[in-house]
Amino acid sequence: EYESIDELNHLACLLSELSQDELAVFEAVMDSGEYTGSVKDLINLSQNLDRYNFYSGVHTEEDLGRMYIQEFEAVQVPEGLIDYIDYEAYGRDVRINESGHFAPGGYVVGDNSFTEHYHGVEDIPDEHRVFSMPKVPIREQMAAYQEMAKQAHPPAERPAPKADREER
Repeated sequence: EYESIDELNHLACLLSELSQDELAVFEAVMDSGEYTGSVKDLINLSQNLDRYNFYSGVHTEEDLGRMYIQEFEAVQVPEGLIDYIDYEAYGRDVRINESGHFAPGGYVVGDNSFTEHYHGVEDIPDEHRVFSMPKVPIREQMAAYQEMAKQAHPPAERPAPKADREER
């Protein structure tokens, strides 16, 4: 309730421009609790989604370990030993070492190079603003209103209303 309506509208505009894949990354990072302290943080997060890798369908440490060993070939394992790998333990180590997070949609990990693009309401483009400041200083605007009021014709005088009741 205390946030700037312009900031909220700017965030809404940024989110509306994201693809479905980018929205999934945004939601996963939000679920991790990173950069969610304010609208400013969320705006910056929406502009830093390229800093994150999101692997949909990876929901457990075992899934993560399998992906890294079998798909990414992070460790060369002879074929005869592939069935003896503890994928869960390997996945747990990967998650801990890279500070990843299991979100409802999958696994997300960032590269820790977050850039603050948005610093405050002065960075909001005009097309995302709900309220805009007048282009003319307020004193000049008030002087123009007073001048217009002086030049206006006085209103026609109306007759006083008739008293329908007797005065006491």
